[in-house]
Order: sequence, then C-alpha cells, then structure tokens
Amino acid sequence: MSKYQVVGIGNAIVDVISTCDDVFLTRMGIDKGVVTVVTQVEVDPADPAFESPSKPIGSFLTEEQAAMRRDSEGWDIAEDANRGWRRVVASPLPKRIVEIDAIRTLIDAGVVVIAVGGGGLPVVADEAGALHGVPAVIDKDRASALLATELDADLLLISTAIDQVALDFGKPTQQWVSEMTLAEASAYLDEGGHFLPGSMEPKIEAVVGFLEAGGREAIITTPKNIGLALTGAAGTRITR
Repeated sequence: MSKYQVVGIGNAIVDVISTCDDVFLTRMGIDKGVVTVVTQVEVDPADPAFESPSKPIGSFLTEEQAAMRRDSEGWDIAEDANRGWRRVVASPLPKRIVEIDAIRTLIDAGVVVIAVGGGGLPVVADEAGALHGVPAVIDKDRASALLATELDADLLLISTAIDQVALDFGKPTQQWVSEMTLAEASAYLDEGGHFLPGSMEPKIEAVVGFLEAGGREAIITTPKNIGLALTGAAGTRITR
C-alpha cells in the first residue's frame, strides 16, 4: 500500500489550507512542517484546447476595451455570462508534474506538501527540452489527479462545495450517491447530463483517470466532512 494520499482542493481552498498550517498541526499533536511548492505542469502544445480557448481570466472589460486588447495584444476575447468581456485562454490536459521528485522527497521527509495550486503553472517543452510558460489554465482537479497518479497514491480526495455527488444534479430526478464504482462513473459520464460541465463533471473525469491509472479509491466531499468521509460516513466514495 502506498503511503501517499492527495487532497485536491476545489472551491474551498482557503478552508483546507487554513487547516494545514503548522499551528493547527501542533494543536493536534502532529509534528510536521508544511510547505507550498510552486508547481510547473507540462502540457502538450498540440492540445486541441489551444485551438478553442474557453477559460475566462482577468478582470471584466467593456466591449471597446476588449476589442482594443484583442487587436493590440492578440488576446482571445469572449463575453462572460452577460457580465462583461474577458480574456479567454486554453484549458489543456496536464501531462507531467515537473517538480514531482522534489514533492516526493518532501513527503518522504514527513512534510505536508501543498502543490499544483490553481492547477499549476502551465509550461511546454521546446525541441531542446527547455520549458516555457504558456497562457492557459489547467483544471485543478485534473492536475491533482495527475499528481496522485505520479505519486502512486492510494487515495485521491477532492474537496469541493457539495457534500456528495448527485446524478441528474438540479433536476427533479436528482439522486445523491454515496458510493459508485469506476465502471459506473465511466458509464454516467458516457450517458451525459448527470454532472454539470465545469463543475462536477471534470471532478468525475479526474477521478476516472486516476482510478484507470491504478489508483485504489477516490472521495468527493466538502472540507467539513473530510473526517467523516474517510470513515465512509459522508461524501461519495468511488472505487475500482
């Protein structure tokens, strides 16, 4: 059994990180240091996402300001939910955690490691193997799943704003699920319509990828229910 476990921090990033500082661990009688690793995550420059930028970043702009940035700086621009115009960038799939050896060394030394924050810093390799940053946003759940896979972790825990996964979320047929298998999760994704795009859907996709790569189990729940979820009393547990 692997000694590694990975917590993927979603919307509740402040809640989770605040429970991982040295003071909190000391109060719990746990003698561990905490370190944040600014993490580069390699992506494929040929990823189709670069052809269809869709991830809004930065501040809202007027249509005139957006057009000026598009023309002068080559930005891709889109209207964001009728709230204004924003720059949009690609959201490519993560391929490699560049600092994985350093992260593993720190964990082996007994340190609590916070890594791939915000999905990590997207980089691509040139022909000589040198890494260069690219304007993109990597999905944080997929980055956490990749980190868990590269660490050969047993458990991937995704912390989010919802206590459990639901099928047909927001519909009259909505059904909360406490357990599902990898095969069931894959089937629900194939059926479509069960999980909201950009919300629960990428979390389930990340979990499926982690389990298909050899992970043992995954849990999705809220920060306050992590302790209960680890005992099987809360959250949604997904197993191979």
